[in-house]
Amino acid sequence: MNHSTPKQSELTRTADVVIIGGGVIGLSIARQLALRGLRNVTVIERGEFGKEASWAAGGILAPQVEADRADDFFELARASRDLYPAFARALQDETGIDVQLEQTGTLYVGFTEDDEHEMRRRFDWQTRAGLRVEWLSGEDARHLEPNIASNVRCALRFPDDWQVENRSLTGALVKANQKLGVQLIANCEIRSVRIEERRVTGIEGETTSIEAANVVIAAGAWTSKIKTSETNSPAVQIEPVRGQMLCFQIEPTFAHHVIYSSRGYLVPRRSGSLLAGSTSERVGFDKSVTDEGAVSIKSMAFEIAPGLESAAILDSWAGFRPHAPDDLPVLGSAGDIAGWFYATGHYRNGILLAPITAEIIAEAVVNRKSPPFLESFSPDRFG
Repeated sequence: MNHSTPKQSELTRTADVVIIGGGVIGLSIARQLALRGLRNVTVIERGEFGKEASWAAGGILAPQVEADRADDFFELARASRDLYPAFARALQDETGIDVQLEQTGTLYVGFTEDDEHEMRRRFDWQTRAGLRVEWLSGEDARHLEPNIASNVRCALRFPDDWQVENRSLTGALVKANQKLGVQLIANCEIRSVRIEERRVTGIEGETTSIEAANVVIAAGAWTSKIKTSETNSPAVQIEPVRGQMLCFQIEPTFAHHVIYSSRGYLVPRRSGSLLAGSTSERVGFDKSVTDEGAVSIKSMAFEIAPGLESAAILDSWAGFRPHAPDDLPVLGSAGDIAGWFYATGHYRNGILLAPITAEIIAEAVVNRKSPPFLESFSPDRFG
């Protein structure tokens, strides 16, 4: 993803809003703020734009597959998924980039009696809630996806759970922000947010200092490295959780749905590649791809689709999911400090939650309004 970083002499020294973090969350918020008329928005990224969790993700937009109940998080995730068709169309109109929103649906396959019991529970509550979900026998599932294993005994099909090509998405967001006049500063680490008399006044970085009345922390796994000038400590603790991925080369007709099991998932791409993931490891900021991780992912993938055993592995990588102590995102204004906002802790759902996060944070910044259900995700819940 190539774009020029402004020289120090060219940098704006003041901004209406500074967003710390240039992944899909930070870029989506910046675009939304610019679309609402803010003309002085700056995004600062410690590395390259969109090259951390947003780059490493699978691009799955599947709130129903993993939901055990209709709580506030599920409603947030479902609302964000439902924004994606318009979000994808708008980005293509703005940039000419197709983010490859695939609406074929997602298949959840079960192999054991325990799998079937859990899937039946999910089918029942989602059916009662009026959500679209289909119960399939193993034979029905193999009719849809002939390459899944012969011992798949049942499956759920979620026609409204989709996928997007996350790397195209971040590229489109960079281009959209550039066209909207958002200032993008790469390779700049921010050390602290300045606070005076309970108001945000700006940010301090290794190579830049910007005055701003509003700061949005969208730094993902690096959130807790950003201190405040008042306390020299982070207000919210976010932990990096490593996820490893493998990429197989396949025929484009090998699979048509995103395919889940209780152990992982397969994501077919238009390009003839198939992503398989993922691990969940608390190893700090170690981005290694390990033999153990690859073995675990291959075991899961071959269980779902044995034909992958003969497929070439094109690539492997790892990324850091930003994890809050209670597994939920951290969204909205922070305490009684005017102009301080968080948009982090999205864990495994950053791509999914990007459009709704952008709407929520833009509304909070511009109009100082937050929907009532957002209390579940408030930074203040950690005391």
